[in-house]
Amino acid sequence: MRFGVIGWGLRASIAKMAHQPGKGHRLVALADPDVAVHAAFKEFAGEGAQVFTDFESLKSLDLDAIFVLSPDYLHEEHAVNLLQSNIPIYLEKPMAITIEGCDHILRTAAETGTKLYLGHNMRHFAVIRQMRECIQSGMIGEVKTAWCRHFVSYGGDAYFCDWHADRSKSTGLLLQKGAHDIDVLHWLCNGYTKRVVAMGNNMVYGNVPNRRPEGSEMRAQFRYSWPPTEITELNPVLDVEDVSMMLMELDNGVLATYQQCHFTPDSVRNYTVIGTHGRIENFGDTPGKSVIRIWNRPRYGYEEPADIEFRPAEERGGHGGSDTRIIEEFLRYIEHGGETDTSPLAARMSVAAGVCATHSLRNGSVPVDVPAVG
Repeated sequence: MRFGVIGWGLRASIAKMAHQPGKGHRLVALADPDVAVHAAFKEFAGEGAQVFTDFESLKSLDLDAIFVLSPDYLHEEHAVNLLQSNIPIYLEKPMAITIEGCDHILRTAAETGTKLYLGHNMRHFAVIRQMRECIQSGMIGEVKTAWCRHFVSYGGDAYFCDWHADRSKSTGLLLQKGAHDIDVLHWLCNGYTKRVVAMGNNMVYGNVPNRRPEGSEMRAQFRYSWPPTEITELNPVLDVEDVSMMLMELDNGVLATYQQCHFTPDSVRNYTVIGTHGRIENFGDTPGKSVIRIWNRPRYGYEEPADIEFRPAEERGGHGGSDTRIIEEFLRYIEHGGETDTSPLAARMSVAAGVCATHSLRNGSVPVDVPAVG
């Protein structure tokens, strides 16, 4: 199988995992307008690898699929164009930066019958899968409420120094970064958001004067500049929130909340789900270093250990082994078809919830109904 790639940047690592010459899977072509990365791709992919500055050039190469790893604001253009050409794609999350863009992609995939796979790798996190199995098996009863807290220590360098900080290119981080967590909440709670209310603000980075010159570009960096008030090279356009919080009413009656902060000293995702017979919560999300706790008997006050505990085993590969598993699923899907744990519809619904929440927080926290797929 021959694969192409659009974008050799932050998520190039996911495409690299599909390059398995010993199994007949090869990356053979790259499209990236930044010629500085072309040599790195050719060195990785080996003899015969081709590089282009425009993605249209990939369409004539008889490829089995293309990894769309371009910036979020280009996802709709690239995905629709390739699907119309009947080329299967791996589309990195978020699906698009607007609800209309997501629906355009879904319609095109349906009309052409072309395979569309969404890169929501958190559905393959061992911690998330274990939590879902516990919930699905009834260990906490019927789910009633849930929330997620996401602390992002690297937020300034990764999202406020490049195009993510410009709402015209990202909509906002409640969508771009939150798409993962909203999707996980939907998956754990077995429903989709139908109504949201949100609050948020740019509380730190908007007051930091160290901006790059207008017109300059920079790729996201996973550094840990500290303190955040002294970060340098911030994006010249910076009009997204560094603190966001949203309330969600799901279509099955579950109430959930999501909170995100980009200037914390640590980085962690913490999910809590409460049902009619118990509560489940994760402490850390890295296999081998995290624990899932379930409390299902009454007590007065917090106690450790919990009534039931799980410790997912350590796994190899990026993002706690989830990148390995998502590529395995993608390769199987492209070659043989069948069901997948990731879902284009679910990806659309996470974007829709994030978009509606962003509209709410920027318009006086008005309640916003999530529109049906159009």
